[in-house]
Amino acid sequence: MSTTRLSALDASFLEVESATAHMHVGWAATFTPPQDAQRPDFDELLHHIAARIGRAPRYRQRLAPVPFGVHEPEWTDHDDFDAAEHVRASDAEQLDELVADVLSRPLARDRPLWELWIADGLADGRIGMVGKAHHCMVDGIAAVELSTMLLDPEEHPSSAQPDGWRASPAPRPLALLGRGLIDRAREQLDLVRAPLGALTSPGRLLSVPGHAVRTAQAVGDALIPSPSETPFNEPSSPHRHLATLHRPLADLRRVKSRFGVTVNDVVLAACAGAIRDFLVARGHEPVRLKTMVPVNVRNGGADELGNRISFMFVGLPCDEPDPLMRLFSVNHQTSARKRGGVPEEADVVMRAAGYAPMPVQRVLSHLIASPRTFNLVISNIPGPRIPLYLRGCRLEEAYPVVPLSDRHAVSIGMMTVGDDACFGLYADRETLPDAAVLAERLDAAINELLDLL
Repeated sequence: MSTTRLSALDASFLEVESATAHMHVGWAATFTPPQDAQRPDFDELLHHIAARIGRAPRYRQRLAPVPFGVHEPEWTDHDDFDAAEHVRASDAEQLDELVADVLSRPLARDRPLWELWIADGLADGRIGMVGKAHHCMVDGIAAVELSTMLLDPEEHPSSAQPDGWRASPAPRPLALLGRGLIDRAREQLDLVRAPLGALTSPGRLLSVPGHAVRTAQAVGDALIPSPSETPFNEPSSPHRHLATLHRPLADLRRVKSRFGVTVNDVVLAACAGAIRDFLVARGHEPVRLKTMVPVNVRNGGADELGNRISFMFVGLPCDEPDPLMRLFSVNHQTSARKRGGVPEEADVVMRAAGYAPMPVQRVLSHLIASPRTFNLVISNIPGPRIPLYLRGCRLEEAYPVVPLSDRHAVSIGMMTVGDDACFGLYADRETLPDAAVLAERLDAAINELLDLL
């Protein structure tokens, strides 16, 4: 058994989870049954998924805490793993009904931290699926990778067979403690070696001033306080719902090409316009909101589990009435941060935090997740661009679920599926019951940008 320990960033998502903030990443998807073959029932889908889980061994592992909390937990094989405990059937007839039920409940920590719920008889004839995996286990990119492991580019692939997996013996508490102490000692030694390495290498020493400036900018962005009095940062409830919007990806690309910006800039600017209209309609003064934007910092493929994301903070120009000026404001900020290497430096800072004492790490986790640090998250997640099938059923839509920490009422995710952009507006059902209105405003804000062409 190979030992994999949670990183400091992974563990932070466990730390900030609460009864009203369930830190799972998720998605809600629909599939169209085949026209020329028998529609698969739930048992067939369960068998298919169970045979594919071996492609992602982490999904058969659970967390083993280290005694006395001297280090982060390890991933270990679950000796009683049963796919049927994680792939569950639902008789929901509407996708939003399934979403509200599944996403309003936390994952149990004594077993692998994921679930898939399948409603094989939606009222419109399609098959619905809602998945969730704890954020300590995957980020949005890795969650998409899992879904593609379950799907096939061919409508009628050969059947997958069980891989004969057997769990490795569970580690004893003394072994967990010993490894935790050894890893801590190595980390402290690394801290001593790092400055010595810089002193003995002229090239590295010369790079220190520029590195320090970029680090200071990344930390400074995080420390700028966000507006505190907003309807998006009220006390939380555990109840969730998902408003959705489905647009052709070509709409966003047309704006991108016309004004020389990125698709992500278009998404952020459209969200700014939608939130502005939403606030005004509710009688609130539109203010500039501090938005956390996840950035993928993987060096290799997306199949790397755990969290390999960094963040940059963008002042969402909800106070600007002109849609073009909102777009240019967003582009100016994101371009400057990317040129300055802010996302990469933020990643360095977060990894460095893993060397801090555990109590300090816990305080930092809550500080970063606080509404004082940001008002909402907006995430652009690249999804599958080719047709994919689940036992012959074609994937039609997949809406992302970006988790909400305490006192955050809404997050906005956009996932590309084929030639479409699927927006998921994940919201606290008590604090923001009219998230569907915000989705309508987002639709209108995209049209407003298209009108500028």
